[in-house]
Amino acid sequence: MTVTSKPASYSFTIMNELVFPNDTNPLHNLMGGRLLHLMDIAAAISAQKHSNHIVVTASVDNVSFKHPVKLGDVITIHAKVTRAFSTSMEIRLEVFSENIQPNSRIKSNEAYYTFVALDEQGNPVPVPELIPETDEEKLLYETALSRRELRLILANKMRPENATQLKALFFPEV
Repeated sequence: MTVTSKPASYSFTIMNELVFPNDTNPLHNLMGGRLLHLMDIAAAISAQKHSNHIVVTASVDNVSFKHPVKLGDVITIHAKVTRAFSTSMEIRLEVFSENIQPNSRIKSNEAYYTFVALDEQGNPVPVPELIPETDEEKLLYETALSRRELRLILANKMRPENATQLKALFFPEV
């Protein structure tokens, strides 16, 4: 049985990690590479839930580190598919750090990852369509095509003049 569509909520994933000394730099902040690793895992789980296939990372959008995550903090990563294309999926990640003692929680990062679903031979396979249900999911779904076109242009996989959503940005009307 092939699933032709799934709601965005089906892919929602929450991952928690405690920051230990071996995860930190000399300032006792979580190392950026370690956080990217954890985000990649959460995004992969979300993409696999949506596609029911093995997935591989195709791209990682701009990741900015807004607030340091400290030794002893608990990291909570929220991941959800925002749009499915033919064989790829865009996943939005939000990272929160929480210091349990003073009970403070802050959003430290946000990013978009793209994953491609593969069959057992490593070939790309079609993924189910995504059904956005909430207002936020609908907004993320609608804006995903612009983000995808920008990714493809920056990777030299699409020419700016071929972008449908971003054409006005690159070629303003005179």
